[in-house]
Amino acid sequence: MKQNTLSANQARAVIYRLLGACYYQPEAAFSEEDVFGQLQEALAVLDDSLAEQAARLGKAFAAESLDELLLDYSRLFLGPFDILAKPYGSIYLEGEKVVMGDSTMDALACYRQEDFVLSDDFREVPDHIAAELEFLYLLTFRENEALASGENKRRAALAALKTTFLQNHLGRWVPPFAAALLQGAATDFYRLLAELTEGFIRKQSPRLAQG
Repeated sequence: MKQNTLSANQARAVIYRLLGACYYQPEAAFSEEDVFGQLQEALAVLDDSLAEQAARLGKAFAAESLDELLLDYSRLFLGPFDILAKPYGSIYLEGEKVVMGDSTMDALACYRQEDFVLSDDFREVPDHIAAELEFLYLLTFRENEALASGENKRRAALAALKTTFLQNHLGRWVPPFAAALLQGAATDFYRLLAELTEGFIRKQSPRLAQG
């Protein structure tokens, strides 16, 4: 039982990390480092249908030119005039024009509990989807370590923080964000990324899974 739990949680950690990477500017390294193959392999541990979505995501990335993907990325997440799929939690939790709001401060408080510090190179606000996915990767990775070393209290504390974060943050705002991304995307890649992100997060958040 212990080995099976660790294997599933190892897969979750990989998925959080790689989904987060997909929300950075697209580059050839996505293919060179086999991001989508790794994502498919990890998802296959948990859910065959999501693994199939990851396979389609990789094919869509390969089928579209990098210039097309960069243009769509800019339209969706950067602007310069209207950002079609704002990737910030506070926009969905507090109102369309709220950035760095109370929910952002709460996310930062969660980060501080595990000494999670964003890189100096990260020029986005702390509740950007890539940051929140990276935080969930860190929690899951450390949960795996605690399980492997038999630190049951530590593991329980990490699992509780992860559940709270999903329920109060990413699990709440990913559905409307994914809907905006799906509607605004001009490429299959970002439409498929929206569906995969929402589908995976839904299965990780008890509140969403029951809804």
